[in-house]
Amino acid sequence: MAKRKNKPTSKNVMAQNKKARHDYAILNTYEAGLVLTGTEIKSIRAKRVNLTDGFAQVRNGEAWLMNIHISEYTQGNRFNHDPLRNRKLLLHKKEIARLAGETQDKGITIVPLRIYLKNGFAKVLLGVAKGKHEYDKRETIKRRDQDRQIARVMKHY
Repeated sequence: MAKRKNKPTSKNVMAQNKKARHDYAILNTYEAGLVLTGTEIKSIRAKRVNLTDGFAQVRNGEAWLMNIHISEYTQGNRFNHDPLRNRKLLLHKKEIARLAGETQDKGITIVPLRIYLKNGFAKVLLGVAKGKHEYDKRETIKRRDQDRQIARVMKHY
């Protein structure tokens, strides 16, 4: 019997950055692990994460996730974590080098798309993205509305 892959479902997705696909054109995606403290993983499991302003950077051969807000754990004590601290990403060295090379171009950034649990571990789906202009966003919205209308008409036939 073939081994089933553990894909992120709505059950194990803890946070999603819906604005990222609106503001950016996603060129490539990577899955990375996160270095977290005990209270951070508990807050993630409680779905108290905000990805909207987050981004990733490669510094000194290491990948870092910046500006992600993981709320303090409510039952945490004085050892609670800082909500906006920078978190290290766990990637292979080749993947880090590839990310660093892709972000050398102007207008290319790394944005977190979603945080989910996979086999009990918190993972982040990173997207190498290029910013959209305002007219690109309007075109995407128009195309989506047209597809929705076509599907609605085809449903009746």
